[in-house]
Parts: sequence; structure tokens; C-alpha cells
Amino acid sequence: MTAGRESLAKPGRWVIKIGSALLTNDGRGLDLDAIAHWVDQVAQLRKSGVEIVLVSSGSIAEGMQRLGWHERPREVYRQQAAAAVGQMGLVQAYESSFKRHGLQTAQILLTHDDLSSRKRYLNSRATLSTLIELGVIAVVNENDTVVTSEIRFGDNDTLGALVANAIEADVLVLLTDQQGLYEADPRSNPDVPFVHEARADDERLVAMAGGGGRLGRGGMATKVRAARLAARSGALTVIASGRERNVLLRLFAGERLGTLLVPEREPMAARKQWIAAHLQAKGVLVLDSGAVRALVAGGKSLLPAGVRRVSGDFSRGEMVLMQNEEGRVIARGLVNYGIEDAERIIGHPSRDIVDLLGFVSEPELVHRDNLVLA
Repeated sequence: MTAGRESLAKPGRWVIKIGSALLTNDGRGLDLDAIAHWVDQVAQLRKSGVEIVLVSSGSIAEGMQRLGWHERPREVYRQQAAAAVGQMGLVQAYESSFKRHGLQTAQILLTHDDLSSRKRYLNSRATLSTLIELGVIAVVNENDTVVTSEIRFGDNDTLGALVANAIEADVLVLLTDQQGLYEADPRSNPDVPFVHEARADDERLVAMAGGGGRLGRGGMATKVRAARLAARSGALTVIASGRERNVLLRLFAGERLGTLLVPEREPMAARKQWIAAHLQAKGVLVLDSGAVRALVAGGKSLLPAGVRRVSGDFSRGEMVLMQNEEGRVIARGLVNYGIEDAERIIGHPSRDIVDLLGFVSEPELVHRDNLVLA
């Protein structure tokens, strides 16, 4: 096995996206046998220590079948109506199938606004993380019943990648009706080479990818873009055929199935590079000498007790600069409290937070996993 395949063959956190063509058997209604087969594999992966979030397409396609429509409507309001009808069957199918294994499920419907608004992003992330901790299988879909053309993800491949970023997944699996990525369209050239493994940021992948299908909005191009998004937080991406028998279990065993797209950086390095280079600072925390030593020499988190002053206009989860008392930037990081709460708890030990605020989000003002030294 390559290093990437070895990474698949160990417990971790996976986001698994299943496309419309697979779920609805190319538009003929929900394929309950196929859903049961994927659920059986997910249950087995859970027993092997893999944490899983499902991203499922299919609500519009299932609604189309129930309503007797043969072509995907162009009007957003008709797509929304189909989604409202189809979501009922989709959720019921997952719930009944997972119940056979004694697993609880939860439905999460998201729009682009939910992951672009920092507050709603943090709430979505917290909900998903809590469901994972509780052992519940979250089934995520785009909220097609309320989405508009301005805020839609455009495809559930992108949604899968954004969920992978949010929960810091190790692996994003994109199950499709194709074997994976070829260097050109295999329908016009059956001898075209198959891409077994590549770097997610390889510019040549975009030229290799094609367009979308009749039922879904996504194609191979969206999967390549999703792999790039997932790589921001260090996740591996696998594009594989959902029609392969036991495809998920075979991937977990390290079998050379599908196309593996690997990130440029390891997960923590990728996350810290994102914090350091891609986020705008919303405020400043001025640290005492003890806190500076704890961060620089000790690799510690930043506690409220070590902060002398705060300034700016930041909310929970936004990036702030950490400076010494001479004004030199020591670190950057994602803060666990907004400016008003931070002003009330700085200089105090973490055990006093609940008395000062009436609640406690985290004992740290900035956790070391969300902090990068300057």
C-alpha cells in the first residue's frame, strides 16, 4: 500500500458522500437494497473505530420519482417542492436501515449561509461534533427546500468537503457511479489511463474532469474541486464507485480502489497554515510574559489569566493576534470567546469563567490546536 492507502486503513473520521444516481438507481426511485448495503458497511466501520458523517444526495431525485417527473426541473421553486417530497423518503430509508444495527440517526440540512456565517458555522460544527461523540450517524444534505440560486452549494461534493473541513475529518469519500478519475473521458477512449493516486492540488486534474449528469448537479469536476477544499484541512479524498461490492470496507482495508487525492500537508499543518495565511485578524490580545513563555517555549494553550488587555471587534471563532507587551506579534489563533466575554474573563483563572459569565465554552481563550506561532 502507498502511504495514502495506509492512512485509510486505520480508525479515523470519515465523511462519506453518496450521489443521486447511486441512491435512486439512475432516477428509478430510492434503491433501498443499495442503501442497506452501504449502511451495513458503515455499521461495520463504526465497529472498527471509524467515526462517520454521511452526506447524502437524493431528495430532489426521489421527489421527482414520487411526483412522476422525468426531467430535473430548471425552476428553483419546483426543485424545492421535489426536495420537500423526496426528503421524507430519504430520511425514512436511512433511519430504518440504521435501526437494524441499533444505530441512531440525525438529519442535518444546511445552506451555504450556514457555513459562511461564522456563528452558524460554529453552531453547525458543534452540533455535528456532539452527534459524533454520542455515536449518532448524522445524515447531511443541502437544504434544497429553502435554498436559492445565490446561496446553494451547487453540489453535495462541495458540501461534503465543507463538512470535512468543519469536523476536521481525516478522509472524504465521494461515492459515484464511476470507477474514479481518468486522464480523459473513457467513453470516447476506452484505453485512457486511470488515475489511481494524485495530489489534490495538481492543476492537471481539472482538465481531466468532465461535466454533470441528468439527475445531480455534480460531475467529476466538482469532485476534483471538493478534494481541493477538503485538502485545506488535511483530509484525503477518495473518488470511487458506490456500486463496487463492499467498497467502503475494501477502502478501509487499503485496497487500491478508486482515485486517491492526497493533500499537500498533514492535517494539523494544513489547518495552521489556513489560520496563519487565510484569515483576517479581528482583534488583539496582549499577553503577559508568563503567557508568552507558555506559548513559545511550552507549546501551551492561551488561558485567560495570561492576558492583560484585549482590543478589536471579534466574535467567537474569529482569528485574533496575540502580542507581547512591547507590541510584537507572538501568535495567531481562533478565539473561544467574543470581545465582550473576553474582557470580563481576562486576568482570571479558568475556574472562574462560569461565575463571571454564567457559562463556560472552553477553559482556554485560544486552544493550542487553533494557534500558530508567528
